[in-house]
Amino acid sequence: MAIEVFNRYENKYLLDHDAYLRFYSDLHDYMELDEYNKQHEFYSISNLYFDTPHDSLIRASLSKPKYKEKLRLRAYGVPSGDAKVYLEMKKKVFGLVNKRRTGLKLNEAYEFVQTGIEPKFKPYMNKQVIEEIKYFLCRYKLEPKVYLAYERKAMFSKVSRDLRITFDTNIRHRRCDLGLEHGDHGELLDPANMWLMEVKAENTIPLWLSRLLSTHGLYRTSYSKYGNEYKKTVRQSNVRPMLARETALNTQTTITTPFMERERVLYV
Repeated sequence: MAIEVFNRYENKYLLDHDAYLRFYSDLHDYMELDEYNKQHEFYSISNLYFDTPHDSLIRASLSKPKYKEKLRLRAYGVPSGDAKVYLEMKKKVFGLVNKRRTGLKLNEAYEFVQTGIEPKFKPYMNKQVIEEIKYFLCRYKLEPKVYLAYERKAMFSKVSRDLRITFDTNIRHRRCDLGLEHGDHGELLDPANMWLMEVKAENTIPLWLSRLLSTHGLYRTSYSKYGNEYKKTVRQSNVRPMLARETALNTQTTITTPFMERERVLYV
């Protein structure tokens, strides 16, 4: 059974490709690949984030309060309407991340968020989390806002499963076709396509990892995928509107740059 409640600290780091290769190589002395990554180099994660019509949740989050919360729908790969997905509440209190999620069918999840009416209970659901999300939906009028997807490689400590490190690449986003079932296409969030590494631990990180981070010159950064997507969208919306002739010219000459192709698998 998949773990549905997480309490942990999450530290984030941005790496270029060479830094990723060097650090990932050194990690193998202490960590091993996730069971899915032992069979496939990467697995795909797609997320649909919900927010108020005025983006209250993400704007509050970007103000760096002591407490923040958000709701997202997550799938592994591109799901069909009756595929199992996860509706997740993520909270952060004084640096401690609490994530609670429940399994749902895709159509059940859409209807639940839209109506606020809890679905008929089934064995794959977490009833307590359903109740918490129901209360959250009573507090906010939410709608789909942004799609975010990426490829992930995950590792666990050979000593303790409490320590996990993930590497995300090809982070892409869109604000149209807001359905997980509509495919995993989108624009690269960062044109430089930096690697996002997350160190996730229930307690403090081990001494060997602290030393390894120092040796490689890696330092924590504040990075939110949804937060950076929102700031990018706001910046683009403030760009001077192009004249009709400029728009037509750009339409004829724009070439879409595809993201780096990776092996992607359905992860359930």
